Amino acid sequence: MALEITDANFEETVLKSDKPVVVDFWAAWCGPCRMVGPIIDEISTEYDGKAVVGKVDVDANQDFASKYGVRNIPTVLVFQNGEVVGRQVGVAPKKAYTDAIDSLL
Repeated sequence: MALEITDANFEETVLKSDKPVVVDFWAAWCGPCRMVGPIIDEISTEYDGKAVVGKVDVDANQDFASKYGVRNIPTVLVFQNGEVVGRQVGVAPKKAYTDAIDSLL
């Protein structure tokens, strides 16, 4: 299961991580987000210990969504050493996300 990332723990969980981090910006009312959610959960299990995989509910946590220019959801950002190194807006196949992680491992 993907980590719940909030404005309160974003810096510690994402920006200070020594592993690649995948962050799914989503909302409960968003249909396409419900398609991406299970993929993100699968990836979090498969990459446990190798990468940090989490979700940010943009309705409850708007600070970092705004900071990183998330205008449409779902948006999945990939971070390495506190910097955004990948961005996927909208629904994409699982391979798009795993390829992004694999390129950083």
